[in-house]
Amino acid sequence: MEDVIKLPATEERETGQKRGPELQFDPQEETVKRQRNAKALVVLGEEDSSVKLLEDLVFGAEDELVDRLVADQDEQGGTLLDDDDEDNDDDNESEVENEARLQLPSVRKSAWEDEDDELEEEVDMSHRFRRNLTKGEAESTMSKQKLQQRMKEQFQKAMGGTPSWAETKVKKKIKKKADDSDEDEDEDNNLLRKTGNFVASSESLPSGILRMKKCLHANNARPSDDRLSTVQFHPSAQVVLTAGLDQSISLFQVDGKTNPKIQSVHLERFPIHKAQFSVDGETVVATGLKNKMFYLYDMMEGRVVPVLAVRGLNESRVKEFCVSPEGDSLLLTGTRGFLHVLTLKTKEVVRSMKINGNVSDVAFSHDGSKVFAHSEEGEVYVWDVRSSRCLNKFVDDGCVKGTSIAASRNGQYLACGSQSGVVNVYSQKECLNSADPRPQKTIMNLLTPATSLAFNPYSEILAIASRAEDEAIRLVHLPSLTVFSNFPVSKKKIVYRTSCLDFSPHSGFFSLANNKGRAPLFRLLHYKDF
Repeated sequence: MEDVIKLPATEERETGQKRGPELQFDPQEETVKRQRNAKALVVLGEEDSSVKLLEDLVFGAEDELVDRLVADQDEQGGTLLDDDDEDNDDDNESEVENEARLQLPSVRKSAWEDEDDELEEEVDMSHRFRRNLTKGEAESTMSKQKLQQRMKEQFQKAMGGTPSWAETKVKKKIKKKADDSDEDEDEDNNLLRKTGNFVASSESLPSGILRMKKCLHANNARPSDDRLSTVQFHPSAQVVLTAGLDQSISLFQVDGKTNPKIQSVHLERFPIHKAQFSVDGETVVATGLKNKMFYLYDMMEGRVVPVLAVRGLNESRVKEFCVSPEGDSLLLTGTRGFLHVLTLKTKEVVRSMKINGNVSDVAFSHDGSKVFAHSEEGEVYVWDVRSSRCLNKFVDDGCVKGTSIAASRNGQYLACGSQSGVVNVYSQKECLNSADPRPQKTIMNLLTPATSLAFNPYSEILAIASRAEDEAIRLVHLPSLTVFSNFPVSKKKIVYRTSCLDFSPHSGFFSLANNKGRAPLFRLLHYKDF
């Protein structure tokens, strides 16, 4: 047993007891007490063998415990490095899994399945709401699954692809990743991405397909109630003129979007056969169907002047005419082969010319010094205007009855139309010097009489048309003498029967007059100016 040290008992003081006198200090007794307390501390400091054995079993000996702690620290350091490697491996595996997840979108298992869905039910495709989904007459019926897929494809085609709101998150990530990579490639290959600064666009009109855009009708602000007989662009302003059997002359501003009306003039009991601007663009000349009288409309003063009689003109009616390029005279087509030159200043005939047979159409040369006249007998006459002398005469190749004629503004081409629809394109130089010129090209795209011919101002396009048939119009590329394949559009009627053709001063627009009282307007995208 352990020795127990008995501490001196504390003397309790009773409440209210007075403190007694202090004890006297005895050095010998104090020394004995200190020795006895020191022996007791030595006894308490000694460890029992059973306790030591327990500590050794739990913690080990002191040296072993230190060695174990050092070993644990080394092992712990190595484990941390191993954990980092395992984390990197996990990250790599997670990246691979993410890429695999992006490439293979997860397919959700349907929560509910119906056996009837597996049955392939055939749908009748002859219904008017489903006809546009078929690709041929053989698809009279179609399964529900195939019909659903076809409707999905049509929707995506109409939307220009799958809309963003219908894409899954995985597809959006793939698309974003592809866009980022494309941007990087574009930045690296900037030279390949842009060619505008290195390759200049060709100024010459290409053949094959004519780049054009259909605009709002030129007279959309005031369509005619009857057939239009004339459409013509102003020589200097962005204005177009229309006239027809509704006895009205209308002017419209051309912008391709709204084409607002500027002014409209009604001529009482005067169905207009032809109307044309003067060279300066200040006057409009209008002739009727059965009248000897014609009108001059002064646009600057807003005044309509009727010309009741012309001195020196022995004709029962004035119908066909042509304004000279010099702008000082009109060339009137008379009966029995007569051609009359009338001055606008004095309103009188100054000279006349006559051909054999009847005149079907006339055209001035680009400088106004010569006149080309096409007869109904198929002959072409070349006249000098100042001397009234016939310079040359030749037979239009293969023509039985002539219907129209036009000369290019650059003095290079002469086009002659016939009753059979054949249009011959000649060289003006050969027509002046040869008695039997051969056509450079014979255009046989029309099957009805070629009644209208028009060259564009740059002499790159020849427009040919017939008023005897709907959509009977073609545009010819003159440098290659080939017909543009994309006009008119075959699936939809927009032209109808054409009675007149014209190009704007810089070929930016092309318009025509048809029998529906409309003037379809087209923007020729190759040309930048009006």
